[in-house]
Amino acid sequence: MQTLLGAEEYPAFAAALTTVPPVSIRLNPAKPMVEAVAWTDAPVPWHPQGRYLSERPVFTLDPAFHAGAYYVQEASSMFLYEALRQTVDFSKRLKVLDLCAAPGGKSTLLADLLGPDSLLVANEVIRARVNSLRENLEKWGSPQVAVTSAEAEDFSGLEGFFEVIVTDAPCSGEGLFRKDPAAMREWSPAAVELCSARQQRILTATLPTLAPGGVLVYSTCTYNHAENEANVAWLSREFDLMPLPLQLSPEWGIVGTENGYHFYPHRVRGEGFFLAVLKKNAEDPAHKRNQPSMFKNLKPLTKALIPEAARWLRPAAEVQFFETIHGEIMALSSALIEDYLTLDKPLKAKWFGTMVGEFKGKDFVPGHALALSQLASLSLPGVSLSREQAQLFLKKAVFALPDNTPRGWTLARYAGLNLGWMKCLPNRVNNYLPAERRIRMELS
Repeated sequence: MQTLLGAEEYPAFAAALTTVPPVSIRLNPAKPMVEAVAWTDAPVPWHPQGRYLSERPVFTLDPAFHAGAYYVQEASSMFLYEALRQTVDFSKRLKVLDLCAAPGGKSTLLADLLGPDSLLVANEVIRARVNSLRENLEKWGSPQVAVTSAEAEDFSGLEGFFEVIVTDAPCSGEGLFRKDPAAMREWSPAAVELCSARQQRILTATLPTLAPGGVLVYSTCTYNHAENEANVAWLSREFDLMPLPLQLSPEWGIVGTENGYHFYPHRVRGEGFFLAVLKKNAEDPAHKRNQPSMFKNLKPLTKALIPEAARWLRPAAEVQFFETIHGEIMALSSALIEDYLTLDKPLKAKWFGTMVGEFKGKDFVPGHALALSQLASLSLPGVSLSREQAQLFLKKAVFALPDNTPRGWTLARYAGLNLGWMKCLPNRVNNYLPAERRIRMELS
């Protein structure tokens, strides 16, 4: 770092690593939440929904967090928004791959940028991290999503499929030293070499899926030349990719280099980060694919049941209903069926669209994902809870409801945000919050 920054600047960098890391959130524009803004003390300059917090609250105890009103994201990572805003036309129909997606910060950011007919594929190769990715995307509520768990090589049958690929590559983690002391203990020159080679392997396997004229965003949370500028130069040389310059405000404190942009904790209010945007120059031949006519593990929902399933969704929702082998009813955007079918062929572990519920005979049981989804009908019955009641609901504890609470399936709401389902019966209330989503810590 002394070599990178110089003797005069290095002491400020070292001092920054001893300070308390800043806390920031990114608001969900589809779920306006006035109360969330009240905590904040400054905007993140490169994202319109980014906010710094004056202190770190206990997010687990905030019902708005569980409802997907905001995502707790490191401010430097939010720069992805500005990088893509300057280089991608989001008015077009796009297919976007977030290759290393868990826990979901960049995927939820990408979902906000995409139009209703665009597709986001959020991939996480480590199966233990897929559940957190699915949960965070479910909370965010965007319907045009596919979650996959695949190696980069598994996408090999999708040549030229994606117009945008975001690769936040596994790295040596130098930018995390302030937040995570374990990152310091695990660092070594050998780890840097290993990470650089792994990044090149991942990119080599993935780049054939980028369409001609498509955009690749390559980022790391580390500082060294080998994993950053050297890899960008390698991409330019080996794959005919052209680094794209970005227009930056000098007040942001971001440092531009010959092949990308660095975030240093003594210059920005955020953690260490590197990002580069590259455009694919090569003109690939058109790829003809044998389009499957049906999904491997999804079958169309029986026509007689479609009206009941559709009743729970917004009238304008243009979806098709499918049933999984486990009886789950999935709503898939009608505009994306062909894309989902294309993904279905080469990938094994994948989850498409929104799980809206299941049928028990002819009775529809709504799913938790539907409660949080942008697809949910605005006319569904619900009851507004206080913060204390909402916490008890999220803890799956008993609490009193008003006498005029609607009977049957009812949404638990907090500050206008859906939290999940209750079934209100004459003598009791059944809480249908999934057990794995409940608050386990003590309420205070």
